[in-house]
Amino acid sequence: MREFVQRVIEKLNVGENKDRVSVVQYSREAEVHFYLNTYNTKEDILDTVRGLRHRRGRLLNTGAALQYVRDNVFTASSGNQGITKRDVVFLLDGSDGTSNGFRSMQDFVQRVVEKLNVGENEDRVSVVQYSRDAEVHFYLNTYNTKQDILDTVRGLRHRRGGPLNTGAALQYVRDNVFTASAGSRRLEGVPQMLILINGGRSFDDVDTPASALKDLSVFVFGIGTRTSDSGEMQRIASDPSYALSVAEFSDLPNVQMELSSAMTTVIVRSTPLTPTVIVERHLPKKDVVFLLDGSDAIQSGFPNMRDFVQRVVETLDVDDSRDRVSVVQYSSDPAVQFYLNTYTTKSEALATIRGLRHKGGRSLNTGAALQYLRDNVFTASAGSRRQEGVPQLLIVLSGGRSSDSVDSGASALKGLGVLTFAVGTRHSDRKELQNISYKPSYALSVSDLNDLPSVQQQLRSSMESVTIGVVPESPTVLGKEIFFFRK
Repeated sequence: MREFVQRVIEKLNVGENKDRVSVVQYSREAEVHFYLNTYNTKEDILDTVRGLRHRRGRLLNTGAALQYVRDNVFTASSGNQGITKRDVVFLLDGSDGTSNGFRSMQDFVQRVVEKLNVGENEDRVSVVQYSRDAEVHFYLNTYNTKQDILDTVRGLRHRRGGPLNTGAALQYVRDNVFTASAGSRRLEGVPQMLILINGGRSFDDVDTPASALKDLSVFVFGIGTRTSDSGEMQRIASDPSYALSVAEFSDLPNVQMELSSAMTTVIVRSTPLTPTVIVERHLPKKDVVFLLDGSDAIQSGFPNMRDFVQRVVETLDVDDSRDRVSVVQYSSDPAVQFYLNTYTTKSEALATIRGLRHKGGRSLNTGAALQYLRDNVFTASAGSRRQEGVPQLLIVLSGGRSSDSVDSGASALKGLGVLTFAVGTRHSDRKELQNISYKPSYALSVSDLNDLPSVQQQLRSSMESVTIGVVPESPTVLGKEIFFFRK
């Protein structure tokens, strides 16, 4: 064994800024013969290896030894050059099905965080909980100390709710957490990691958002229980081997070492030889109008409609010179909540949306409402930039069949070039929704308004596909960084 180690070392290019070597021997417990920063020359290392003596011991605790080298040898203080800062996001299943296991989930996150080197210029951490939709507990740039993070994690409360929309949650963290404004250092080459802890099968599609995260170079690790879908977890994970499984959440400590090892194998080495050119992709500006069914029939579902509008607006780049937003509610007649030129910031628009009250009304005159928008909202005086060539989008959310004809109003909007998307429920008229929509494929359907999150990604993709191509930008040149994985 000793001679084998010598032969391997003889092939290395040993030096302080080149290859470094450490040797640890173990039986019941581990003993370091020398650390990675003990010797700077090959001869010193070989001399020490030649003088090694067999340690002896009856027990062979390999697991404890692996943990020991992870905690005491693969550290910066011991000379490890490979440890790099990371951005780590935890995505926790907060649905009704995990109420008994949430405390175990919480404890597991604490144990993982305790092993990180948290700091503004070191490891950053974010925690998001989800069920039907996602909720950020804190972003990557919220806390700079490990203690602040641990205190917040200890105080987490189980969110509850259903269904479990893992796909929507993955898309949410992609669009709202792995961003520079939320503290992500992806464009600086810092490894991005997502740890999904999940206790059930998703009610929505996970493939598209999982691919979107992989395209963003996010390394996704998934941990499921026996009630999770193992095939789904493997598709979500960056590599099938990064999908781990436990019987119950109380067994999470059993996979902590495996997760930790996988995370520490993401080693970044900067090489200034070949620059990587990154072209920032900006979707073109657009004017987006929401037309909401405010009739008596959907009163109980109105909060779901309101929440859905919030989530869509959160993905937009709201600004006077970028995306503009308007909201109109209708029943027998329409009422403008705000016009396209009322607000110039996302926060103002969201604050008003959160405060929307259900309008009420027995009749649902969708045709009249469409005509009203054509005449009063998609106009220059109301903030529309149609005559400047800015795409005009209308999103209709309806829970029933119209009391009047929609054909004339729908045709008037199409004639104006407005791209209409219609989302209805099982109480809506499918053919009517297709007539309203700019194309029949832009008519989406859910069983009830509380299922709206299940079509958010499909709507977002359709909205992006109808807007004009990529705006040319000056490329940003960054140093090339190579990630090495060892399984």
